[in-house]
Amino acid sequence: MNINVSLIGQMITFILLVAFAMKFVWPPLKRALDERMKNIADGLAAAERGKQDLNAAAKRSADMMVETRQQVQDTIAQADKRGAQIVDEAKGVAKTEGDRLVAAAKAEIEQEVARAKEALREQVAALAIAGAEKILRREVDAKAHADLLAQLKQGLR
Repeated sequence: MNINVSLIGQMITFILLVAFAMKFVWPPLKRALDERMKNIADGLAAAERGKQDLNAAAKRSADMMVETRQQVQDTIAQADKRGAQIVDEAKGVAKTEGDRLVAAAKAEIEQEVARAKEALREQVAALAIAGAEKILRREVDAKAHADLLAQLKQGLR
């Protein structure tokens, strides 16, 4: 055998092997590599989106905390204001009730004073009659002299 024929045979075999590999082996390998590269790129993009979403969620969370704190402060302020209103209302009701009780007590005192004056008039009239009876040494009839007693009562006022 000649070295040239052997070399040409090896070259033809190598070309057939390369052609076979290019036709049947290389396309599935290229597809698998492209698919793997696409999966890696998608994973990196998803990680970047997740990082951005995490940052956005942290910002929203901080904003919600600030808003919630403000709402709590507003609620506390409203509760304090309502408490002050309730105290003021209670003071007003208590003052009104106190004024009413004072007025009722004054009216009752005036009635008691009027009753005491009337009783005193009755006693003065009885004493006057007793005094007149002693002076006159005779008995004075209260029924007969009712007009005189009425005038005497009027004079005491």
